[in-house]
Amino acid sequence: MKLVEPIIAFQHELQEIRRDLHAHPELCYEEQRTADIVAARLTEWGIPIVRGLGITGVVGIIKNGSSDRAIGLRADMDALPMQEVNSFAHASRHAGKMHACGHDGHTAMLLGAAHHLATHRHFDGTVYLIFQPAEEGGGGAKRMMDDGLFTQFPMDAVYGMHNWPGIEAGSFGVVAGPMMASSNEFRVVVKGKGAHAAQPHRGVDPVMVAVQIAQAWQTIISREKNPLDTAVLSITQIHAGSATNVIPDEAVLIGTVRTFTTEVLDLIQRRMQEIADGVATGFNASVDFGFKRNYPPLVNHAKETAFAVEAMKAVAGADRVNTDVEPTMGAEDFAFMLQEKPGCYVFIGNGEGDHRMGGHGLGPCQLHNASYDFNDNLLPVGASYWVRLAEMSLPLR
Repeated sequence: MKLVEPIIAFQHELQEIRRDLHAHPELCYEEQRTADIVAARLTEWGIPIVRGLGITGVVGIIKNGSSDRAIGLRADMDALPMQEVNSFAHASRHAGKMHACGHDGHTAMLLGAAHHLATHRHFDGTVYLIFQPAEEGGGGAKRMMDDGLFTQFPMDAVYGMHNWPGIEAGSFGVVAGPMMASSNEFRVVVKGKGAHAAQPHRGVDPVMVAVQIAQAWQTIISREKNPLDTAVLSITQIHAGSATNVIPDEAVLIGTVRTFTTEVLDLIQRRMQEIADGVATGFNASVDFGFKRNYPPLVNHAKETAFAVEAMKAVAGADRVNTDVEPTMGAEDFAFMLQEKPGCYVFIGNGEGDHRMGGHGLGPCQLHNASYDFNDNLLPVGASYWVRLAEMSLPLR
């Protein structure tokens, strides 16, 4: 490991910031206290800031030299609506809210890089520090862009990073091209005709129609798309009826679709509706088909990914950088930024969970887990990566 020495010396303060944020989690678009802390620290270090993009977003601006080149470094700030089961000192103090995805650590790592870049300024150009709200389902990246992120702060490339449990702590993983899937949800209401369960011939049973639709949809995945194109169609909820002797009027199918390309998503959405309509018609029923596209696929740009790999190697060493990490069907709204700007999103290993002190809950230290905690040993690693990426992107001339 070739960490930035001043950041190592700053680790204890970063840990205090991180644990304070963990103890005071805020949900999407409610990150007022978190944004206040970020803004206060950046201002203390002499970094100009702009607030209000994406409601609670903060952008720090560090300029040096005369170059008009610029890059953006992004960290997310929001927590999840979950009850934490950990009992260590920095566990959440707000019932039903928890930093179960490590955004507290992401914020602290970018603050560590900000402190070093503002103090030493071994680069020529502009580094934009993007502290983003509402990644967890709120589309905060898109909201910041709609509020003028890339017009107010023109940048050549944008970079993101997320901790990843199961990867060795301090190691990195990345892949060029699709790395995370699109996130989409559906809600389909099957409308039949209610009847007494002892007289099913007098009604149209929406439950049986829903079962037929659910089974037929899976053939889209197994028989209609190219087997080489990865996709998931998961029905996660079926709701119908309220009594054992009553055939209901309606049945509802709810779930998610994940793909790595928009073309495959187009196919699945179109065929889901066609099959639902056709099956329902065949049984004298009808459907209301609802399909919502939340986050697009996250696709890393080849040139920027190759560049990010060199920065990761400069920090962790070549043997701790996996350039062919397995993509995930999870989603991330940084994908919106990569649709507008070249860039790269990387995983930094969070380990297996043995960093957690006494008082954590059962189970591995997985994301969105009630016993999760960010690994503070990553703070100087992630901050060093941001610094090296900025210095290599904007070299002194």
